[in-house]
Amino acid sequence: MARVVVNVMPKAEILDPQGQAVQRALGRIGIEGVQDVRQGKRFEIEVDDSVTDEDLRRMAETLLTNTVIEDFEVVR
Repeated sequence: MARVVVNVMPKAEILDPQGQAVQRALGRIGIEGVQDVRQGKRFEIEVDDSVTDEDLRRMAETLLTNTVIEDFEVVR
């Protein structure tokens, strides 16, 4: 068994309203100097040795990510 992490983030050119809301909230609680916040998703997946890198990529592309507006990274 191995743990694989898939990180999903909005593409750089896509507005991130959730990240903007967090950035505004930081100012309200007295934290200054944060220039940008991007909010994404993290999936931790337990797999056995039969799951290939191609399987993981296909899983991320077709199920975990909206590839029109998000990028992903698979960390094995």
